[in-house]
Amino acid sequence: MPNNWHTSTRKSRLPADWEKRRKAVLLRDPVCVLCGVRESTIADHIEPMTDDHRLEALQGACDPCHRQKTAAEAAAARAASPQPTRRRPPEDHPGLIR
Repeated sequence: MPNNWHTSTRKSRLPADWEKRRKAVLLRDPVCVLCGVRESTIADHIEPMTDDHRLEALQGACDPCHRQKTAAEAAAARAASPQPTRRRPPEDHPGLIR
């Protein structure tokens, strides 16, 4: 199952006044700060994967830019901590004489 907003524990870590903060960010940044074209609909954390919910740590973003930014951050995180391979090492052929 992919990790998404519905399966993530991140929502439980939001402050009680998250909706108020989100609205304040969208009022401050009515246009996406990433593309400067579309309307901001998401309060995005500037630094990825942080629980810093101060207004200074948030920015308004449109959905397409937020998805692109999140995908890039996830790819960078995966590259920074590669997972071990689950493949077994190759075995010598049973008829191989050494």
